[in-house]
Amino acid sequence: MKDLLILAGPTAVGKTSISIELAKRINGEIISADSMQIYKYMDIGSAKITKEEMSNVPHYLIDIVEPSENFSVAEFKKLACKAIDDISSKGKFPMLVGGTGLYINSIIYNYGFTQANKDEDYRAYLEKLALEHGKEYVHNMLKEVDIESYNRLYSNDLKRVIRALEVYKLTGTTISEFSKNEDIFNIPYRIFYFVLNMDRAKLYSRINKRVDMMIENGLIDEVIKLKESGYNSNMQSMKGIGYKEILSYLEGKIKLEEAVDMIKQGSRNYAKRQITWFKKDNRAIWIDKDKFNDEGEIVEYIINKIDELKNL
Repeated sequence: MKDLLILAGPTAVGKTSISIELAKRINGEIISADSMQIYKYMDIGSAKITKEEMSNVPHYLIDIVEPSENFSVAEFKKLACKAIDDISSKGKFPMLVGGTGLYINSIIYNYGFTQANKDEDYRAYLEKLALEHGKEYVHNMLKEVDIESYNRLYSNDLKRVIRALEVYKLTGTTISEFSKNEDIFNIPYRIFYFVLNMDRAKLYSRINKRVDMMIENGLIDEVIKLKESGYNSNMQSMKGIGYKEILSYLEGKIKLEEAVDMIKQGSRNYAKRQITWFKKDNRAIWIDKDKFNDEGEIVEYIINKIDELKNL
């Protein structure tokens, strides 16, 4: 069984610098679990790690997709699992670092039930219902057939709500039942899962400052270049926070000040959703950054915790 370290947390909490110091100490190599950093040419808005920041620590799954291409969780899982194998085979410690919960879960859960057949017509029907009556309406449909999934999923998580309804329609069995039968924790990794967090007001302040820095560092020019290269708002990549708002500004739909405020609000809301997401996994060890004097102490704490867990 391969060891795998996971360092997760909300946007702007400070995962990057801690992950680099940690990698140096434990002989680790980093696999990015960030759904925006996979895209080429999208550096400022995704807060992509720079070559200098990497400090010679090898990184995987950054700059691997053209902004015009769609990229699925299944593709991420395939590439990430290969990277884990490659890193382990060199005698190094694979580290999955990022804030995209769906990417992380694809590696640390055995989601075999997702291989059940698809019913595109039924999906389209449910999406139409959500548009006409709201996401809550479709979410409530789950209550009738799969109360466990209804309680576990949020109405905003429409894709997974639809998937749960689709699996039930196709198989007559709930996703929850599939999970019980397949043992979702049956994975080929021994995981050491850490989630960074901090006081909410401080985090929101960091997010706001980071957005201001992105504007100062040339986010508008970055989006202009992407637009000139033919990338538009219909593409998955350009729907990312920071890109869609600046695109709206460039198209004259909103003022710059409004766009910046929307990026800040969207990022704060995203951070809140990320925290809620990570709280669902009991295996995660939460690290309150406010309780440590500096990042060096946090790195030390994680290393000691890994040793402790290895000896259990």
